[in-house]
Formats: sequence, structure tokens, C-alpha cells
Amino acid sequence: MVRDNEALQRTDNVALKDMEESKPKYKKRWGDRVDGRLLRSLDPITQLIPYLMPTRSGSQNLFNFSIPTTELDSYVHRIREERNLPGFGIMHVLIAAYVRAISQRPGINRFVSANRLYARHGIEVIMAVKKELKLEAPETMIKFFFNPDATIFDVYNQMTDKITQFQNSPSEEDIVVSLGRLFLRIPQIFLTMTFAFVRWLDTHGWLPRILTKESPFHGSVLFTAIGSLGVPVIYHHLYDLGNVPVFVAFSTNRRERKLLSDNVIGQTRYLDCNFTLDDRICDGFYYASALREIKKHLKNPHLLEVPPQEIVEDIY
Repeated sequence: MVRDNEALQRTDNVALKDMEESKPKYKKRWGDRVDGRLLRSLDPITQLIPYLMPTRSGSQNLFNFSIPTTELDSYVHRIREERNLPGFGIMHVLIAAYVRAISQRPGINRFVSANRLYARHGIEVIMAVKKELKLEAPETMIKFFFNPDATIFDVYNQMTDKITQFQNSPSEEDIVVSLGRLFLRIPQIFLTMTFAFVRWLDTHGWLPRILTKESPFHGSVLFTAIGSLGVPVIYHHLYDLGNVPVFVAFSTNRRERKLLSDNVIGQTRYLDCNFTLDDRICDGFYYASALREIKKHLKNPHLLEVPPQEIVEDIY
């Protein structure tokens, strides 16, 4: 993660302020965290599941889908030319579709901490980005902050601004890397105790916001683009540290030969998405409904050009 310069810091502060103003004005109660409110109206079985499956990595489910990109490619090229949006691509459509799914199925934006379920206050999307496509090029995890009413153009503008600033900035260390170097100076016998203390602070929601704001271990979802690696799409594991409940690995590199309608054999390109999901935050039926929302907007990306008609709030 690159250390924010002044412009990038202003972008983040505006986004965080917008999220704060757009979220419902719940009265903070005992047990709530700085990044989420405790869900108190869940049924008993749902509340007990985190005790039965205490780790995120031990609670993960896997899901994948593939869709042809023929119509998506046409849409992307049209928007790129009509609106003069260089670099606009399927990645932006996918992330905008996920943000829109959260606005309609907020249960996928929950997280588990201290064996209790929380509704996250904002939408924090994390993505792995390299400075350039070289093996030795440094990689970082950039976090984007979106409102639930974000359009695909809001997603594109924020992502483009932050990624461009990272790729054009000098190689400076971010706060997390600097903190990591500090940890490595601690003798090994004490380092385990130090991380145990950090986990304890995180479990109780007492980590400083300056750390959770930058941390790639805290957020709504983490996206990783596999296509540039030249390997098939993987299922990425979840982290037990932090509270990210969903990982999405995606690629548009796969092509298949198919018989087209005019009896001509042609190549069809596919968007492959592999999801790793924390099974504790919502049930399978709810997850399936949220994933249908994502696919619906991938197949009809023009719906993402305007804010949703209604934003659904999570339960109390």
C-alpha cells in the first residue's frame, strides 16, 4: 500500500465523509465497533455459528461463475469512446456490480469479530495493484471507499485516480509496510506476543482507525486480477486476521471455440470469477441471491450508470 500523498488523502477523506453521511444514523450502542454495528436481531442458530466455526479460513465456501464477455466488451468499448474514459474495462464493471449488490443485499457486507456478527458501516473494496507488469515490480493493496449509491462512473473515477497516483508516485512505503519493518525489529520470542496483542485489539475493535483504514485485512471484499499472471483463476484463501469476508479472483483470459449462430466456428471470451466466502455472515440462499444481483448487472451494465432506486439497509 502506497503512503497517501495530500491529494490521495483528500480523496479518501471525502469518500469516508460521504460514507459517514450516507449511512443510517444508528445510535451507537454498547458492543458496536468503529467499523460496524453489532447485529442484535439474528436468530439464535445464526448467532451460535461463529462459536461452532471460530476461524474465517475454516468457514470458507467456494463458488464460481463464468459469463461470455461479448456484450460486456461491446459495452466497455462504447462507454470508453463515448465518455472518453481511458482504461475503462470489465474490472470496473465487476467492482461496480459488487458495490451495487451490497446496496441491495447488505448481508454480504457483514463481518465476524469475537464470534459476533457486525454490519459494516461503509463499503471498502481492496485490490492488488502492481506498479507495472514486471516480476520485480512492487505490488500494493489499494483500498477504495464507495457509497452504496455509487454508479459505475463513480467507481471508475476513484479507482483511476488512486491507481494512477500509485503507479506514478515515487516508491515510498505505506504505513502498514513501515509498521511491518518495525515489527521485524522485535526479537522473535516477543514478536509472537506482539501479534497476539494486535489480534486481541482487533478482536475487540480497538485497533486505531488509521490502521484499519489502510489495512488490506479489513474491508468488504478483496479483488485480485489473475489474468496478468498467465494462470487459471484460483480460489484465494480468507485471512483470519482482520475481517474481510469475501475474496474474488477474476480473469478474462479464457477463450473457447464455439459454433456461432451462422454455423461459423468462432472464439468466445469469458469472464471467470472465483469467490471465497465466509459462510458465517449469511446463509446460502442469501449469498445466492447476492450473486444473482452481481450477474444481473454484469449482463446489464447500463443499470450501473445511475444510482439504485432504493438502498436496502441491513437488519438491526
